[in-house]
Amino acid sequence: MARNLAFVLIALLGVAPFASATASTQLAPEVELRGSGVGGANYTRVCNQIAGFISTGSRVYYPGDDAFDKLSKHWSPSSSEVSTCVVEPKTASDVGRILKIVGLSRTPFAVQSGGHSTNPGFSSTKGIHISRNNFNTVQYDATSKTAEFGAGLRWDDVYAALEPHGVSVLGGRVAGVGVGGFTLGGGYAWRTNQYGLTIDTATAFELVKPNGDVLKVTEKLDPSLFFALRGGGNNFGVVTKITLRAYPQGQVWGGMITYGIPDTFSAVANATAKFSAEVKDPKAGMMSTVTVYQGMQFINVQVFYDGPAPPAGIFDDLLSITAVNSDVATRSWLELVKSIPTDFLGTSRGAFLGVSVPEYSYNFLELVNNITFTTGAELTPKSLSFMTLVSEPFLPSILSHSRSPAAYPYTRSKVYTPFNIFMAWTDPSQDKVMYDSMRKVKDILETALVAEGHRDVKSAPLYSNYALGDTPISRIYGSNYPALKAIKTRVDPFNVMGLAGGFKI
Repeated sequence: MARNLAFVLIALLGVAPFASATASTQLAPEVELRGSGVGGANYTRVCNQIAGFISTGSRVYYPGDDAFDKLSKHWSPSSSEVSTCVVEPKTASDVGRILKIVGLSRTPFAVQSGGHSTNPGFSSTKGIHISRNNFNTVQYDATSKTAEFGAGLRWDDVYAALEPHGVSVLGGRVAGVGVGGFTLGGGYAWRTNQYGLTIDTATAFELVKPNGDVLKVTEKLDPSLFFALRGGGNNFGVVTKITLRAYPQGQVWGGMITYGIPDTFSAVANATAKFSAEVKDPKAGMMSTVTVYQGMQFINVQVFYDGPAPPAGIFDDLLSITAVNSDVATRSWLELVKSIPTDFLGTSRGAFLGVSVPEYSYNFLELVNNITFTTGAELTPKSLSFMTLVSEPFLPSILSHSRSPAAYPYTRSKVYTPFNIFMAWTDPSQDKVMYDSMRKVKDILETALVAEGHRDVKSAPLYSNYALGDTPISRIYGSNYPALKAIKTRVDPFNVMGLAGGFKI
């Protein structure tokens, strides 16, 4: 049967197995990418067929291989699924071959960059797991002032490669985050106040279309597809390279301040509200993370200034509050990013849930403190190991840096900052309890924002990288959905990418 399937796939794909170096990646003219009914339920057979069609530099791994575990590992273990095999393509053409095989056999698959999504099935699968690990080059072009890098990298890898050139790009604020999903979801960076979202600085994508074609997508070459890739997720193919504008990067000032004395928590809320309302220097940024960790209550505040030292007055209120620890210093950009601990989950389960916050008032931030500590105390006996609510104030001008349309956010008339609710726990039997608690916290916060006059927060754009998997598509793509649907129909008429997880169009 396996041999018969091989010949059927050869006929359908119009290619020879990769024993021939001249194998074409083009479909035969008469073949359409539709469900062939061949091998759709036998994922192992499909894995074996992929192994026969990809080039010698690409690999297929099965459970039991060390590489299998390494390449399919996720930041949150609960978002992982055990796939039938992990495919590690070496070239974009091989990604094309893989997409044609899974498309023709209607086999579910996943595409992973850094594996930071906490939604099960978004970058994991029980079918074919595609790792972009081999797409790991970084090239800086001093003439165009752009950096092209592979979609299999983490942001700290990109920053390290660009540091000798004295430049950097807009990407993740902590180490370990993959570039792929982060960028395609929008991307908030420490320098977003200065230059916009990560997608606002994108100039090109290398995209493998579901029919196997490899193309470069720019605003000039295909403006509608370029629009879709800037915030439209993984609906249009597999991105293997990203090109962003690069900006001069020298030493920065920043780090983490930990407040552990309960009497100081209100003062931290007040200082955060004041920073959000009054600081207009685009080089300044902060995040406040109100946390319960193994029953302990504290607030971590990350501060940032894009220069060796901030002007007087910007962070004075925060710095004057008694802290139990601080590592704030002048250092390189890469050192700052790598100074924030992120690999702390171990075997814990975890999930993100986002809220769209237009303003950080003192009353709202006090509510954040109270609900975190109250909910954390209630859930700790139910195996909660870590809970944090993250406030991320940005300037109201952040969406004005790009004149080109983008899929995210679907409206740019008002800024809704991405607020993150995160919980981690150890007992799988408590999954429903934790998810229900996260939703309850979200409802309380949104109700408070409505009471403050922000009546649209329950229908405002949500940052997809913080959204739970059951979030309505209307909150992700909104008024852009019809245009995105038309683009999706054009580039993926047989819905191959619908076989992968994510917020589907």
